[in-house]
Amino acid sequence: MWHFVSPKIIFGESALTSLEEISISRALVITDHNLIELGVVEPALEEIRKTGCEMLVFDQVTPDPTLEAVDLGTTAANEFQPDWIIGLGGGSPMDTAKAIWVMYERPDLVPAMINPFVELGLRQKARLITIPTTSGTGAEVTWAIVLTDGENNRKMGLGNRENAADIALVDPALAVSMPPRLTADTGLDALTHAVEGFICTWHTDITDGLCLNAAREIFQQLPVAFEASQADNPSQRRYQTAREKMHNAATCAGLGFGNALASLAHAMGHVIGSVFHIPHGRAVGLCLPYTIEFAARGEDPSRISLLTDLLGIKVSNSNAGESLAAALRKLIREIENPLSLEELGLEEKEYNQQLDKLVDDAFNDTQIITAPRAPSYEELEKLFDYVFHGQPVDF
Repeated sequence: MWHFVSPKIIFGESALTSLEEISISRALVITDHNLIELGVVEPALEEIRKTGCEMLVFDQVTPDPTLEAVDLGTTAANEFQPDWIIGLGGGSPMDTAKAIWVMYERPDLVPAMINPFVELGLRQKARLITIPTTSGTGAEVTWAIVLTDGENNRKMGLGNRENAADIALVDPALAVSMPPRLTADTGLDALTHAVEGFICTWHTDITDGLCLNAAREIFQQLPVAFEASQADNPSQRRYQTAREKMHNAATCAGLGFGNALASLAHAMGHVIGSVFHIPHGRAVGLCLPYTIEFAARGEDPSRISLLTDLLGIKVSNSNAGESLAAALRKLIREIENPLSLEELGLEEKEYNQQLDKLVDDAFNDTQIITAPRAPSYEELEKLFDYVFHGQPVDF
């Protein structure tokens, strides 16, 4: 038996205007101060104001959202008493909003207690709306919550099916101003979700279609969206189409992997990101070609072969893993992202000093559970070494 969880999704041009159809009395908006300063979230804030509700903006969310931000936001929620909480921004504000919502409804819990096996009993005080401003995390439609434990320098994978949003508003207009690096990093995050959601051991007939469509669209549209982020005239029709397709693909990938799980690239990327403060999408996207090569050398590479075939990637030397990894590396290079941690600028000595922690934390990451080929400790250590040096996997 499988579960499929999804919010009500309103998407496409002018999706934000549907806020006027929702009965909101008091809205607590969780976002990032930088997004406010850049004017990115103003169109959404303006639509919220049009509802006539009382609104409080909590903007103390940072990249790699912390437990401290959740505590501060929960205090704000308890004082303001909202009937709707709105996560507005990238994955960090949306994940923080989910956690604040749970803490607001369940003051007897701490974030570390949010897991799939407890009954939360949410929606007694408030409901949740998610509004993404990036095309990547899929957090608008997943029930996952990723927070950073600063004391132990690690990421915590939390979440419960109950804390999926009630409504996700996916409006491509909010993503048009993403700069090149953010376009590339979030696009690779979405692609990694799609690929890993398809090949992981918990994939289903329902998630397969979502992940396949998302992967196909991202391969085609991410280079165009990246070009749009650098263009003098980003309003060209093909640029607008690419932005919209990417925004929808990120949501599709979120629905797919959110109901299947991800895999080894996420387990590795989570710890690399938390230890070396590398953006999440850049970290998981960098790891993906290596973990694909590793998985394809396992006992049953049929899922990788099927995905490679369905994506129309020509297989060389009868090795689908190598061919898919080569296509991924070509795309990563096309959007000017690094192909190794050494290329990213990490020092090998510093990296090796953290290697034991990287391997230990990756083994404890929830996303390793569904890896199509489970690595041993020695194999995972070797994978981290190959990712650092940019060496194609041969074991």
